[in-house]
Amino acid sequence: MATETALPSSQVLESYPSAPSKSIPSLGSRRPAPTVPDVLTTIYSFPTMEPLRFAYYPANHLHLPLRRDILHRAVIFEGDATRQGTASTKWRDDVRGSGRKIRPQKGTGRARLGDKKNPMLRGGGVAFGPHPRDFSTKLPRKMYDLAWRIALSYRYRRGELIVVEDGVNIEMNEPRRIQQILEANHWGNADGRSLLVTTNLRRNLFAAMAGAGAHGRAKTEADVDVKDLLELGRIVIERSALDGILRDHSSDLNRTIPTAVYN
Repeated sequence: MATETALPSSQVLESYPSAPSKSIPSLGSRRPAPTVPDVLTTIYSFPTMEPLRFAYYPANHLHLPLRRDILHRAVIFEGDATRQGTASTKWRDDVRGSGRKIRPQKGTGRARLGDKKNPMLRGGGVAFGPHPRDFSTKLPRKMYDLAWRIALSYRYRRGELIVVEDGVNIEMNEPRRIQQILEANHWGNADGRSLLVTTNLRRNLFAAMAGAGAHGRAKTEADVDVKDLLELGRIVIERSALDGILRDHSSDLNRTIPTAVYN
């Protein structure tokens, strides 16, 4: 079984068509718009990992500089949105019981108390206890979309973004089979766990990955977030899933760019 193939060197790339570049339309300026160079990505077949063809993606999709501050804000934003905030306690008004004063205010030599629902008594209410609340925070949509592409760019520059052809699946639901595939391509636990991203649910693949959880996990395009892109050792993603993520998270761009050009 073949392992991951390294990207072609600069001498080899000379024999291929040069990467197309697209100009950014200038707004309110007579100067020529700057060009955005494209980056080269290899499309592999799964599970043999044989290179099939090359694809060019815009640099502002897969070659953005690392911005730790934006990634941090995106991860915090996603974490806050997943907090349930359902913790709830009963204040004295929520506890069942009479509101009669349990003993006189003065003359007993003991502390003054109100009704039996007082927080100082056993069985009373909880003072300053948690109540259902919304922990979600706000983040500008353009900044969040930028964080997605920064995370993918970070993986791309490190050689940890592996794009495979659509239809990633295995014949049978066998964790041993997917474990062999991951280990043969050096994607297993020993080399860092892997995240497999598909366009939709693949029952055999997802069930096998659940059984081989020590080597990574599988998610659909709709279930992936920025934290997932940064958490594991590498990303093995279907071509259509990558195109869909880039298409859905490009609101900060002032122009429409074709997702990829294939050769």
